[in-house]
Amino acid sequence: MTEVQQAPAPVLVPGIGQVAPDFELLNQYGEPVRLSDFRGRNVVVVFYPFAFSGICTGELCEIRDHLGIFEDSNATVLAISVDSKFALRAYAEQERYGFDLLADFWPHGAVAQAYGVFDARSGMALRGTFIIDAEGIVRYVVVNPRGQARDLAGYRQALSELGEQQG
Repeated sequence: MTEVQQAPAPVLVPGIGQVAPDFELLNQYGEPVRLSDFRGRNVVVVFYPFAFSGICTGELCEIRDHLGIFEDSNATVLAISVDSKFALRAYAEQERYGFDLLADFWPHGAVAQAYGVFDARSGMALRGTFIIDAEGIVRYVVVNPRGQARDLAGYRQALSELGEQQG
């Protein structure tokens, strides 16, 4: 797979072929979710700036409306922001998201920092996406600049290529 990086990140972003940094965060229901628990499945980690913001809502609703693309690729979506679990629960309920929203609330942005997509000046995550294979290896990376939504077609292509490699 090819690496697509559309905007510079403030620190080193895990590259293609590297082991994805493990993490454990609380989802919108307060349940712990650990990346390494998904070994054997592909995982799409989607960092987004804030719940209830326009572009973020548009991106996550597009994922919600096309969740079959991810499920058909044996992929779990984990969406991460620096919001609290309480805000994420209200957001998930309002938008009827069928995937986990994870709170990178405290220590503030620690997981986004580990992935090189935390903007310390604004206190938010950048729009970074990491597709991680069933062995925990990063296979796709994209980081978009502020204000620019990610393209669902990029996810579809990366997941298709990943399926070809695993099949």
